[in-house]
Amino acid sequence: MSTPTSDPAIIAEELILLDADLGASKDAVIERLSELLATAGRATDAAPLREAALAREAQSATGLPGGIAIPHCRSEAVTSASLGFARLDPKVDFGAPDGPADLVFLIAAPAGAGSAHMKLLSSLARALVKPEFVTALRDAPSPADIVALVDGVINPAAKTPAKAAATSVPEASTPAATPSAAKHIVAVTACPTGIAHTYMAADSLVAAGERAGVTVHVETQGSSGSTPLDPALIESAEAVIFATDVGVKGKERFAGKPVVSSGVKRAINEPDVMVTEALRAAEDPDAARVSGTAAAAGSASTGAGELGWGTRIRQILLTGVSYMIPFVAAGGLLIALGFLLGGYEIKDVAEDIVVNNSLTSLPTGGLTAYLGAVLFQIGALSFSFLVPALAGYISYAIADRPGLAPGFTAGAVAVLVGAGFIGGLVGGLIAGFVALSISRWKIPTVLRGLMPVVIIPLFATLIVGAIMFLVLGKPLAAITSGLTNWLNGLTGSSIIILGIILGLMMCFDLGGPVNKAAYAFATAGLSVTDTASLRIMAAVMAAGMVPPLALALASAVRPKIFTEAERENGKAAWFLGAAFISEGAIPFAAADPLRVIPSMMAGGAVTGALVMAMDVTLSAPHGGIFVFFAVGGILWFLVALAAGTIVSAVLVIAAKQFVKGKNSPTEAELDPDLVTA
Repeated sequence: MSTPTSDPAIIAEELILLDADLGASKDAVIERLSELLATAGRATDAAPLREAALAREAQSATGLPGGIAIPHCRSEAVTSASLGFARLDPKVDFGAPDGPADLVFLIAAPAGAGSAHMKLLSSLARALVKPEFVTALRDAPSPADIVALVDGVINPAAKTPAKAAATSVPEASTPAATPSAAKHIVAVTACPTGIAHTYMAADSLVAAGERAGVTVHVETQGSSGSTPLDPALIESAEAVIFATDVGVKGKERFAGKPVVSSGVKRAINEPDVMVTEALRAAEDPDAARVSGTAAAAGSASTGAGELGWGTRIRQILLTGVSYMIPFVAAGGLLIALGFLLGGYEIKDVAEDIVVNNSLTSLPTGGLTAYLGAVLFQIGALSFSFLVPALAGYISYAIADRPGLAPGFTAGAVAVLVGAGFIGGLVGGLIAGFVALSISRWKIPTVLRGLMPVVIIPLFATLIVGAIMFLVLGKPLAAITSGLTNWLNGLTGSSIIILGIILGLMMCFDLGGPVNKAAYAFATAGLSVTDTASLRIMAAVMAAGMVPPLALALASAVRPKIFTEAERENGKAAWFLGAAFISEGAIPFAAADPLRVIPSMMAGGAVTGALVMAMDVTLSAPHGGIFVFFAVGGILWFLVALAAGTIVSAVLVIAAKQFVKGKNSPTEAELDPDLVTA
């Protein structure tokens, strides 16, 4: 494999394949383009580049209308921002609404790519919404012509005047433009990776605005940097469009504006519809409007207006859980290390040891006991933020920054009154909606500047604190206490059924909302450190390890029923499963959900049941084989893990062999040597 001696051009002739047959699936196309980049020295290894691109593909399809696909990713394996291009014959389905693609760009960016590279890649993405550029790509007779076309849009200053006139691609409206007296709309576009869809959506909306006779000013919150919209532009805009798959930064700037929200791909596929909806919303006094403290826009869409409440509540709760998990991971692992050094009894004396002892005045048990106490106490302090962080960021998801103070306060009150995790959930929701309601108060203009930093936090904190102390605190504490007592009292078939349910949840969506709900339930119990909670944590982690390990085993034992890409994924899944990264199974599940997911759920249920039945415990929230020191009953943990892995592997092999589905690999996708073996 060659290694570049200097920073090469983003695209070169050796990175281009014309009229090529790269297989019948998008996985095969991505794999071949990854190999092309690696062979050219643009990546240290094709495998991690391919995995990163497929992981992005699993978030949402990268196929676009007009026969275009733009798989893209960031990866540590990429040594220089690069483009791999294939003009396919036959076409391959990348999930576009109008059919398969024949023009595929693999956009590969280094993990730490600078803004200059990101701007070049975003220029290409913008060009792909221009019909004349796409037509030129299809008509280009040679790789050299493709290079010239692409270079013409990513390096416009280097073009000759004639070529510039032929291939020029207008940029999206400049965010900081001077406000115009003409009717205009403002918009924000953003996607998870921030390389391609962000900028394509921006240019699609600008072009749709031109067709509708209205100016669209777009703020692109992507990897090449973001220039905020001029506040005067926002103030005079008719309406706002949020086309994002992630939260909108500074959403409070658009307070009071009629709003249309969607995922970023809708702005690419239906820009004219979204502009029309925004103009209608501007004329409708009852249209949805942006609150100064509204929840961030997400990837789902209800069409015009804000997101549906079912989607919003799910996103709100997951926001709280996602911000809570770092406290859980840090605190839980430190507590487990404290147990490793100081023994399980350290939890009863850790605070006394760290307060009354030091390195020069060691307690009974010496340095090991002292360090164990220090680690346990640091972990316990980190864990003490679990419920406040959960409540605070649930409130933040509803009411933005003004919701943080009342949310954290609600969580702290929940801890104080014994309402625990349930109290944090309820308190966070109340805090967020109270703060959101206060933000809609009509107040004198002179006081508006005090709303987000004084008025909303003050009154929302007072109200939610009073509700938690005076009304909900004791009932929620009773529910929490009852649940804890119920869990500790479970025996026999009851505890096994709980293990089965947790195992099914962990394997249902492999890192999605159901998986996260089970994981959050388990980690919340670690702060209690009773036996029932530690058994739940063990069942959840063991079951979560099953899917990647099972698919790694299945693809190794019966490789001929898996595509080449899946066999490569299987090799990586060994490590991912061992480290308790359930997402290692996503490429398999995304390609064949009806046969893979039920098989994984069956194995997870077996593992969860066995862990519960054999009284296995775990005092660490994550880590897989790397925290075996924190497992109580390690032999049965391994037996349960092996049993679930084997069950899932056998079931997925049987399903793929005997249950034919539309996602069955074709002869072209299978290794001919394995098929005939």
